[in-house]
Amino acid sequence: MKIAIVGAGAIGGFLGARLAAAGHEVSALARGATLQALRTHGWRLREAGVLHTAPCAAASADAAELGPQALVVVAVKGPALADVAPQLAPLLGADTTVLPAMNGVPWWFVQGLPGVGDTPLESVDPGGRIAAAIALPRVLGCVVHAATGTSEPGLVEHRMGQGLIVGEPAGGESPRATAIASLLREAGFEATASPQVRYDIWFKLWGNLTMNPVSAVTGATVDRVLDDPLVRAFCSAAMQEAAEIGRRIGCDIRQAPDDRHAVTRKLGAISTSMLQDVQAGRPMELDAIVGAVHELGRRVGVATPNVDALFGLARLFGRVRGLYPAA
Repeated sequence: MKIAIVGAGAIGGFLGARLAAAGHEVSALARGATLQALRTHGWRLREAGVLHTAPCAAASADAAELGPQALVVVAVKGPALADVAPQLAPLLGADTTVLPAMNGVPWWFVQGLPGVGDTPLESVDPGGRIAAAIALPRVLGCVVHAATGTSEPGLVEHRMGQGLIVGEPAGGESPRATAIASLLREAGFEATASPQVRYDIWFKLWGNLTMNPVSAVTGATVDRVLDDPLVRAFCSAAMQEAAEIGRRIGCDIRQAPDDRHAVTRKLGAISTSMLQDVQAGRPMELDAIVGAVHELGRRVGVATPNVDALFGLARLFGRVRGLYPAA
């Protein structure tokens, strides 16, 4: 299959390397040092100390040089997507599927969602630029359950997990979702086709909503966040607010915050992706993880004082350090 990876960082590089090794024609839309590394070395992935390489079919900063694809995997950071999306048109043929492998609430999340309206969330799609550039029928929802990083441009380090969930935004089963899940399994991922991918996205977000920004602001690994009873209680309260929003939008989470904390604690002293971004001086992916919950709460009439406090403190932290846009 002809596949393009848009954003060949930790997650994009992980998917690109595995898919290329499985024999697919995998290109990359990238820039800077990552672009140069892909042109020089191809796809590189280190797992359990072993370096795996695979050829990169083409690497360019210009989508027109890559041409139409069967599958486009979008793995850029959330803050960059509004600028990137309009540039993807040359990749989109008549039957191209777009698979967003990104953190948090995706731009398409409220489209067709009863009781919310089709107006894009301003927090994740300001002005509706992404929705205008990528038509909803092209989109296949995706949830990534994997921990990866980059030790240098173009070199992905796989730490743990290889789960991928894909599904139709409108719900239900489809030949397309089944085929993409099969393709991903053949590339070594633990991939499933879900009939309710919107719920799967919300459930993962519910678990990341507090750990990511709290760790980023405090500099603490998740075990230390959970070991402080006051911070843990605050996180639980914010999660309860997000769970109530979920009930209003058909994403009813039955797990209790303490049960989720127990799962997170088993991961040990890990640094969240947002903490890693802060430490590296990269923009904080705050809007898709916390800002979208804040905005959705207002749309469906759920008070979110704890989420609001978390969002306000985290964005102020980011603004002071130049990692989040000024007001």
